[in-house]
Amino acid sequence: MTSSALRFALLFAAQFAAVGVMLPFIPPLMAAAGLSAAEVGTILTIGAALRLVSGPLGGRAADALGRPRAVMAAGAAVAAVAACLYGLAQGFAGLLAANLLFALAFACVVPLGDAMALRAARAEGWDYGRVRAVGSAAFILAAGIAGWVADRAGAASIAWLLAGALAAAGLAALALPPGEAVARRAGGGFRAVLAMPAFRRLLAVAALVQGSHAAYYAFGSIHWAASGVASSVIGLLWAWSVVAEVALFAWGKGVADRLGARGLVLVAAGAGMLRWGITAGTVALPALVLAQALHALTFGAMHLATMRVMQQTVPAAVAGTAQTLLAAGIGAAMMAGTLAAGWFYAALGGAVFWGMAATCALALALVLGRRAGGG
Repeated sequence: MTSSALRFALLFAAQFAAVGVMLPFIPPLMAAAGLSAAEVGTILTIGAALRLVSGPLGGRAADALGRPRAVMAAGAAVAAVAACLYGLAQGFAGLLAANLLFALAFACVVPLGDAMALRAARAEGWDYGRVRAVGSAAFILAAGIAGWVADRAGAASIAWLLAGALAAAGLAALALPPGEAVARRAGGGFRAVLAMPAFRRLLAVAALVQGSHAAYYAFGSIHWAASGVASSVIGLLWAWSVVAEVALFAWGKGVADRLGARGLVLVAAGAGMLRWGITAGTVALPALVLAQALHALTFGAMHLATMRVMQQTVPAAVAGTAQTLLAAGIGAAMMAGTLAAGWFYAALGGAVFWGMAATCALALALVLGRRAGGG
């Protein structure tokens, strides 16, 4: 790796180590503090809604100031303080405050890292996917370590592990190369990004394909457990899906180059139809192993396609704004998908995953329809 690539690998490792601690273990931390399931859900939903606003605002600030490293480092530092509050707060109000501070600070951190990495990869000629794979591998490792720590030191101990990962992410951001100067924009950042036809098309398709994971993230483990799949097997299935993602990021550049962004989107949408159809239709272990391997395509290929389009079409002056708007759009789709999945899972059980397959079919139709229409 070049010097720049190594620094971005360290950044992604720290950022996604934090995510690997946060996603699986912050809800149990809240439950261990005495909150009910409804209270945990309320706190997480409010935080997710705040991220839809705070992320783009952070990206816009980074572009307007011309200092994405500083904004990213500050966000990680404030999020580390919020992580400490997770460990100290008592009751609903305290944990709500900690989560709001975390959502406010962290929402822009990962998208800004992507924006800077894409710019550096294009300028220096290194493989973004291989560097990003370090982050996915760190996610797996951090989740395993966090589980081990929580079993031995209690759920509250996770807060300090999360704070440490976020502090490392802030330091890694400060260690990034500054890059060449980019002209600042006095205004119109959001309008400028949303005026780009390529960005609007990308946002729609990415929201559909990435949003199709909503039922899986919320109810996949619940569905499998209710069908008799052992907890240990469920954990291995989740880990296997991220291993497949790492493999694509690390060694899939040649295939991605041949397919291009459009081909990657078509593969991701088609794989989503297959994956969610399998998940809806069976809990047989060999089928689930295949379905989870398709995460490399449903998430990984879509992510690589998204980053290619962003790298090729978004000017550097609004890169942070564009990345955070994209993340917010996907986040909004995930929120809507999770709400819908909750209603339909209660009524239909595992058949809810057919709805996720349908969203991928819609994405496929949008991409194919644009080519057929000459757009």
